[in-house]
Amino acid sequence: MINLKQKMFLSSETIFRYLISDDEETDTLILCKSSEIELITTDLNLHEAIESIDKSDDFRLNKLGKFFEVVKVVSYENINHSKKPILTDKRVEKIRSSLGGENGKEN
Repeated sequence: MINLKQKMFLSSETIFRYLISDDEETDTLILCKSSEIELITTDLNLHEAIESIDKSDDFRLNKLGKFFEVVKVVSYENINHSKKPILTDKRVEKIRSSLGGENGKEN
């Protein structure tokens, strides 16, 4: 049988928004697990998203649990054949700015 599932890659910014906000499109994509779409991300993207969460954010642990049920997490190092880069404050700011408005630190 041929696997005809569409593959969709989730960025650090998308994962971050999913974990701490009510982004209806992303929530539906992950919480309702489509049989036609395979969601994929890397351990690096997941790490960046989690490390970008601030104490004041509305982080919901149950959403992280659901994320692991639905999303295939692959090794950044295996795919790119290089070490994972260090997460910098500048990168965290960029991820956080993906929220926009009050929660993001958009300039």
